[in-house]
Amino acid sequence: MTQGTGLGLEQLFATKEVVVCCGSGGVGKTTTAAALALRAAERGRKTVVLTIDPARRLAQSMGLTQLDNTPREVAGVDPAKGGELHAMMLDMKRTFDEIVSAHSTPERAEQIFANPFYQSLSSSFAGTQEYMAMEKLSQLRALDEWDLIVVDTPPSRSALDFLDAPKRLGRFLDGRMLRLLLAPARTGGRAYLKVVSASFGLFTRVLTRIIGTDVLRDLSAFVGALETMFGGFRERAQTTYELLKTPGTAFVVVAAPEPAALREASYFVDRLSAESMPLAGMVLNRMRSSGAPKLSAERAEVAADALDEAGTHELTAAVLRVHAARARLAAGDRRMRDRFTSAHPDVPIAEVPALSRDVHDLDSLRRIGTAMAG
Repeated sequence: MTQGTGLGLEQLFATKEVVVCCGSGGVGKTTTAAALALRAAERGRKTVVLTIDPARRLAQSMGLTQLDNTPREVAGVDPAKGGELHAMMLDMKRTFDEIVSAHSTPERAEQIFANPFYQSLSSSFAGTQEYMAMEKLSQLRALDEWDLIVVDTPPSRSALDFLDAPKRLGRFLDGRMLRLLLAPARTGGRAYLKVVSASFGLFTRVLTRIIGTDVLRDLSAFVGALETMFGGFRERAQTTYELLKTPGTAFVVVAAPEPAALREASYFVDRLSAESMPLAGMVLNRMRSSGAPKLSAERAEVAADALDEAGTHELTAAVLRVHAARARLAAGDRRMRDRFTSAHPDVPIAEVPALSRDVHDLDSLRRIGTAMAG
C-alpha cells in the first residue's frame, strides 16, 4: 500500500477484536487510540478504549469528568449505527490488587497488601505498568462484553519494553528465584542464610535503598503469602503474550515526523514482524503543510525579495516569508516520512495533519479518525 492512503479502518473494525496502539511517548498515541475507538463506536461496534494517560484533557474531550479503572460510557456518540463507546484509565496498583484478590483468600490478600515489598512492586517495579495493561486487556476479553478493545500502551523508553515486560515480570514473580528467599525461614539454618545472603547481597542492598526496610524479611513474607500464586504469573504472562499474536488482534504503530519517533517506530515494526504479530499499519501524526503546496519555498522567497526591493506590499512579503518557512517544515516532514517508507515499503501509513490546538472534544477526534481512514 502506498503512503498516506489510510489504514482501511472499516475492514479493521469488522475483523478485529483488539487493536493495540504502540509507539514512543509524546507522539499522540493516546489521542490516536481514542479517535480509533470513537470511529469504531460510530460504525456499530461496542467499543472500550483502555488508556494509561492520566491527562484530564482526554477525559474532557470525551465529555467525562474523570477516568478510572472501570469502563465509563461516553456520551455524544452518534447512536444511528447502534454502537457504544466506553473509556477507562489503567490504575496499575488497583489492577494488581484485583489479581491478588481473585487468586487468594481475603486473609491472605490482606497480608499481601500490607507487605512493603508488594506495595513497592505493585506501584513502581519496572515493567509492572506494561504487564498490568495486558492483564486489564485479558480481563476485558474475559468479560465478552465488547466488540472491540482499543489499548493505548504505556510510553516506553524502548519499543521492546512493551513486548518484553509481561514475560519479564512473569519470570520474576514465577518464584524460582524468590523461592530461595523462603529457605532460611523454612529450614532455620544459619549456614543456608549465609549462602543466600552472599548470593543476593547486592540485590537486597539495592532494594533496601529503594524500599527502605528489611528487604530479606519482606521478600520472605511476600513470597510466603504469594506462594500459591507463583505458577500462575508466568502462565498468565504467556497467555497474554500469545493473545497479541492471534488473528483477532492488530497493532497500530503511532509516530510523528521526528527522527527519534520514527527510529522507534521502525524498530517496533521490525520487532512485530520478527514476533509474527499482526501489524495494521502506522499512524503518522502532526504532519505539517504549507496550505499552498504549489507555491514552493524558493519561489515564495524570491517573490518576497522582489517586493522588498520595490519597497511595496510589505505585508504580502511578510506573508510570503511565513509561507516559505512553513513549506520548508512541511518538506522536512515529507522527507522523514519517505525515509521510513523506503525502509518499510509494505507498511500502510495514515497521515494525520498537525492540529492548531489540543484535542478538546469528540468532533476533533472525529476529524482525526477521518484522516486515519484516508
